[in-house]
Amino acid sequence: MSQILACTDGSVYSSSVYDHAAWAAARMSAAVHVIHALDPQKESTSLADLSGSLVADAQQALMAELVALDEARSRVAQIRGKAILAEAERHLKEAGVQKISTEQRHGSLVETLPDFEPSNDLVVIGKRGKSADFATLHLGGNLERIIRAAHKPVLVASRAFKPVNSFLIAFDGGPSAKKAVAFAASHELLKGLNCHLVMASNADQDADFTAAKQQLESAGFAVNASIIPGEPEEVIAATIEQHGVQLLVMGAWGRSRLRHLVLGSTTTSMVRTCLVPVLMFR
Repeated sequence: MSQILACTDGSVYSSSVYDHAAWAAARMSAAVHVIHALDPQKESTSLADLSGSLVADAQQALMAELVALDEARSRVAQIRGKAILAEAERHLKEAGVQKISTEQRHGSLVETLPDFEPSNDLVVIGKRGKSADFATLHLGGNLERIIRAAHKPVLVASRAFKPVNSFLIAFDGGPSAKKAVAFAASHELLKGLNCHLVMASNADQDADFTAAKQQLESAGFAVNASIIPGEPEEVIAATIEQHGVQLLVMGAWGRSRLRHLVLGSTTTSMVRTCLVPVLMFR
């Protein structure tokens, strides 16, 4: 049975993560495994030297208080994590997911992901976490690192879930874009949805683009394919808005302006500003 890994931290994006995971589970006939990672570096108090010019006895007393505070915060974090997982299970059950499992792990999400990825077919994570800077639309640090590390597709949930009837593949001819096309052509997650294939280019034709269109058509899609001049992020954003597309599908690697991994690239700009969920392929 297929399984989806849903990553939660109890942030405002968590409900959307559960809804996107439930949508994917219904289309894939999959179970959902929810993980909450307790990162010691984020949950604990720094035991840096706060003693200044205190005498030895005072330093020892202060350190004992800090250790006790760390232990108390660790207990609270575990209780909070269990409450988050209980809410995740309740939400998923109400969304119709039949098979749900939950797990709390110690360590950062990036560190624990390799333990779970082999047994899961899709990773779902929120665009931003509980420590995100919403004023600057900064992407969650976990998201950036997970997309670097993941070998399975990563579904980046938008702030709120909306029913998905169509998707757009942002194509640039690179290996990860071709992987996205192959996934769409062969996987049940996107079957039956309206398909848009868009390439930002000043050329009238592209052999890889034509091959991608034919691959999707052979899989049964009626493909709305367009090569549009302009910058990728502008072309993709405009097409999504024009056609009311509900899901962006793209690679994290590419051969042109998408050649860099997520950080500092066109990919970052689209993930950060796009209001629809993004299905990403390394």
